[in-house]
Amino acid sequence: MAPKSKPAKQPSSGFAHGYEFGGPLGTSAITFGLPILCYVFAFGCNDVSGCPAPSLLSPKTLTLERLKADVGWPEDGIWGLASWEATGYTVAYFFLSALLYRILPATEVEGTVLSTGGRLKYRFNALASALFTLVICIAGTIAQGAEFPLWTFIADNYLQILTADILIAYAVAAFVYVRSFSVKPGNPEHRLLAAGGCSGNLIYDFYMGRELNPRVTIPIIGEIDIKEWMEVRPGLLGWILFNCAFVAKQYRTFGFVSDSIVFIAVVQAVYVIDCLILEPAILTTIDITNDGFGFMLSFGDLAWVPFIYSQQTRYLASHPVALGWLGIAGVSVVLVAGFAVFRLSNLQKNIFRTNPDDPRVAHISYIETKTGSRLMTSGWWGVARHINYLGDWLQAWPYSLPTGFAGYTILAAGGSSGAEGAVARLDGREVVQGPAKYWGMLFTYFYIVYFAVLLVHRDGRDDDKCSKKYGEDWEKYKKIVKYKIVPGIY
Repeated sequence: MAPKSKPAKQPSSGFAHGYEFGGPLGTSAITFGLPILCYVFAFGCNDVSGCPAPSLLSPKTLTLERLKADVGWPEDGIWGLASWEATGYTVAYFFLSALLYRILPATEVEGTVLSTGGRLKYRFNALASALFTLVICIAGTIAQGAEFPLWTFIADNYLQILTADILIAYAVAAFVYVRSFSVKPGNPEHRLLAAGGCSGNLIYDFYMGRELNPRVTIPIIGEIDIKEWMEVRPGLLGWILFNCAFVAKQYRTFGFVSDSIVFIAVVQAVYVIDCLILEPAILTTIDITNDGFGFMLSFGDLAWVPFIYSQQTRYLASHPVALGWLGIAGVSVVLVAGFAVFRLSNLQKNIFRTNPDDPRVAHISYIETKTGSRLMTSGWWGVARHINYLGDWLQAWPYSLPTGFAGYTILAAGGSSGAEGAVARLDGREVVQGPAKYWGMLFTYFYIVYFAVLLVHRDGRDDDKCSKKYGEDWEKYKKIVKYKIVPGIY
């Protein structure tokens, strides 16, 4: 029998939370604009003509027909962007992820206390699920090499898989939006509405998410917390799988694998595995405790992460870059520096929160707020209010730096006239940088710019949240710790 619950605190009709992301207009632009941006990346940087497509570099002579030829527009037109086969295999991949969630050994943990006074239970085995899948992929690669069907399927059906993920993201967001209207106060399942997703505006609430922790019961699988499951499973593992597919594609195309693509694939895989190891930590993140589940998280988890985050390996699959030991050492230094700042600052925060008398944090000065919380004003957190964000951002640079001054053009055999740096493809064509040099950085360095904007926005949301929670104590704290993320700059 479910424990008795206090009546759920439903968001007021006045929507005191306030709009974010530019309100209805901004969320409309994001909801329909980001999927288009994914296609722009897919077509603009391609293995047909170059990165960017040559016609984009000559806007005065640009024609629709030439552009379609340059970007590899499907012969079937817009219908060629999707296929039943790719959609079927994508759904099967999600089902496999859900099945592994249910059948593999797991640790069950209770989440944070809800406004109902109860707690939801979570099942954690994302690491085991990922390792199980990757072991199968490793075995397949050992047996069949770069021709392993999964790698060739991803590379050959990239656009169709993208379309499938986008459509599924819309479908899931629509499902949880409609279902959220069945949430009733005092329900025994502890279903709650999210304060930030109940404005009354359809598109805004669709994007932000009305229900805080939507759950669904699937035949054979059982109950799944949709938000937590999507945050750490199909998209993150998909990121690794896409990178592996592009490594295999580079080998099939050129007959070798460059140190740059291996470095990025390994580093990003370590990042994902580290996240999966720390899966329980997600329960205290703002995504779980504060945000509803809507299109923002649905699209971000299913489409944005695996497709946008793998742009560097996708680029290198068609234009190999050799870093050499010196180059590898250089980007590794940046990576280690960012990781050190990120990990050490978070470690200090966690120790201070759990045991402020620990000798490792006994020297830390702090402000004790009226709520009883302590805000550190020295150590890592005396340098900047979100010094961990700086470390996280620095770790993003080694994802893009190995692509160098990106940009390439694909020419017919002999079309380069022996140009310096030309790379011969197995199909007889040649890859040169030419006038595309530097322009490709719009694609391969996008992640760094995007991540910076994301962290700045996240800092703003956190500042607003803390200001409401701590009041004048927060203002006092900001006068002591002046910088938000980058010491001396921002």
